[in-house]
Amino acid sequence: MLNSARLLVLLEIARRGTIVAAAQALHLSPSAVSHQLARLEQELGVALVERAPQSLRLTAAGVRLAEHAQAIADLMAVARDDLRAHSEGAAGVLRIGFFASAGLDLLPRALSAFAAGYPQVEVELIMGQPHELLPDLEAGRLDAAVVFEHPLDPWRRQATVDVRMYFDEPQLVVVPLRHRLGRRSVVRLAELEGESWIGTHGGSTGEPVLERACAAEGFRPRVRCRSDHYQVTINLARAGMGVALIPALGLADSAGVHVCRLDHARLHRRIGVATRGTNRNPVLRAFLAELGAAAGEIRSLLEMRWS
Repeated sequence: MLNSARLLVLLEIARRGTIVAAAQALHLSPSAVSHQLARLEQELGVALVERAPQSLRLTAAGVRLAEHAQAIADLMAVARDDLRAHSEGAAGVLRIGFFASAGLDLLPRALSAFAAGYPQVEVELIMGQPHELLPDLEAGRLDAAVVFEHPLDPWRRQATVDVRMYFDEPQLVVVPLRHRLGRRSVVRLAELEGESWIGTHGGSTGEPVLERACAAEGFRPRVRCRSDHYQVTINLARAGMGVALIPALGLADSAGVHVCRLDHARLHRRIGVATRGTNRNPVLRAFLAELGAAAGEIRSLLEMRWS
């Protein structure tokens, strides 16, 4: 196997024309340069220089190898600059998982600020439910996952995963405009017994949070349709197909429906981010700073609108 250090010695000899000049450029003694050159010729089994009492000239093989040495030196310089940019956080790859309604406002706010400060970082985005994203985070396929957790449906913490929660997101009740509760600002879940619901699918446990909450109130909801796409849910409520429980981040378009705050101590989502404590990706900290700032803005907006 060729020794890269010896190739760089040959490259300097080709550039400088003498062993003494090459030794000065490499901060080595002339004897050390001569030794490295002799070892290189021995390894290759071919003469690389023609020696004369007062001069030294590369052979055809030496010229050809010096060209390869230049290409290797250029590639090493590119690799060094690239790794320096990665270590300084100026470049790299950041893989982020997120749940759908975080992609409406929270994550775009954070990514907009992050991309402005780190334009050379390639961002990969993977959408999914928290229980789908966390295994990828644990396995190192994600750097961070924007997640939610229901107090009524907590997920099991893993020792390798750190979770930081930013704010509690209220659950809202969406009803058609002519609904009997259409003028109310706050409702209790028990008041919705007997209604037709547009529900969601269950999370990792398979049992939707709505059913758990209603069971605690002593009734079972009559679910007409299930969808995890909140705009579909809102459109069906607008059409009079039932009432729906919508998290505040999922309320993008409320035209044609009435939205009430739900009075329930445990029906909300906790919004946060999950990371691995062992992750040494240098750009992750910068992203988390922007995500935390965006979360603070969203929290203030939610408090002003729904407190």
